[in-house]
Amino acid sequence: MMADEEEAKHLLQKLQELVDQLYSFRDCYFETHSVEDAVRRHQDIREEMEKTVQQMEQILGSVRGKAQALMLTGKALNVIHDYSPKAEELLSKAVKLEPALVEAWNQLGEVYWKKGDVAAAHTCFSGALTHCKNKVSLQNLSMVLRQLRPGSLDEHSRHVMDSVRQAKLAVQMDVLDGRSWYILGNAYLSLYFNTGQSPKISQQALSAYAQAEKVDKKASSNPDLHLNRATLHKYEENYGEALEGFSQAAALDPGWPEPHQREQQLLEFLSRLTSLLESKGKIKTKKLQSMLGNLHPAHLGPCGNGRYQSASGQKVALELQSLSALKPGVNSGVVVLGKVVFSLTTEEKVPFTFGVVDSDGPCYAVMVYNMVQSWGVLIGDSVAIPEPSLRLHRIQHKGKDYSFSSIRVETPLLLVVNGKPQGSSSQAAATVASRPKCE
Repeated sequence: MMADEEEAKHLLQKLQELVDQLYSFRDCYFETHSVEDAVRRHQDIREEMEKTVQQMEQILGSVRGKAQALMLTGKALNVIHDYSPKAEELLSKAVKLEPALVEAWNQLGEVYWKKGDVAAAHTCFSGALTHCKNKVSLQNLSMVLRQLRPGSLDEHSRHVMDSVRQAKLAVQMDVLDGRSWYILGNAYLSLYFNTGQSPKISQQALSAYAQAEKVDKKASSNPDLHLNRATLHKYEENYGEALEGFSQAAALDPGWPEPHQREQQLLEFLSRLTSLLESKGKIKTKKLQSMLGNLHPAHLGPCGNGRYQSASGQKVALELQSLSALKPGVNSGVVVLGKVVFSLTTEEKVPFTFGVVDSDGPCYAVMVYNMVQSWGVLIGDSVAIPEPSLRLHRIQHKGKDYSFSSIRVETPLLLVVNGKPQGSSSQAAATVASRPKCE
């Protein structure tokens, strides 16, 4: 009996080594291959998986029906990006045979996720944690919580907050695990879009991504990390970093079209924007002079008579200043008033971008966030912007240069259009598209 147990233990150890080597091949692919090989990566992993499963078949012997052996075979099949029905079958058998086998629950949860059954994946990861607190279940639960279909906005907000909590717990269990830091970054990214884009939360997300790369060199080879961080940079208007991130994600996963599309969309946006700014919306000089002649202090509305309510809640008088007099950063105690000379919509709809001029000076871009899709301004509208936040952009990417000045407006509620404040119906929360797969 002892000899049989020893043999079974030896066989399981050999199976474990094969599976560990397979996952190492996948996770450390770019340590042994160049980025130029990225186009072959998924096929190489599939071939390595098939080779590993064949080797495992030759070893299985007396442990073939044991829960641990079923789990390891299912895990080997689960190494690829696609859903595997055979992996689901083997892992389901493993958890029935040994309900306390946490790794089998984690693997089965990933299989359900790839299958698109998010609720079943949630059940697996939650169930694994009832048997044993472990970082993998916490990581996966953090991800799956953000994918659950909520019954309401409040429920979605609770899921996102819970996602952050689970990711933090995973980090606490092992501060040197890059995947935990990466998932925490993604949880903060969701929180950023769910709570009005707070710069503090943005910084927490960027710090978590940076920590993932610091503690784990494999993290730098993760295309999802580069895409998600680039998405955050784009909303923060760090366009150079965003373009670099989309480009890097595309290089690491050439078969995934989204990064390249996002890079091209942003380049097209910057190209169109700078062209429209330089030509002041292509409006003829005579018409532009006529528009500017119709710019009146009455268009300031509540910004012009000391009734403007500042961020501190106090009512203050704002000093009318020209666009060209603005300084980079927030211009406190100041209001600018200009005429709309163009508007620019993108496929993503956010931000709503338009150009304003107030004199013979240059045209400035205004980028408005958190608005409903039906909101907008028209050419010829007068727009007052209290306490404008100015940014000077100097972007270089793949031989192209873009330079322009922009004013960021977090919500249309801050604007006065033709003398009228914008109502609460103009505001909506931003959303972010995420890649529906195991992160």
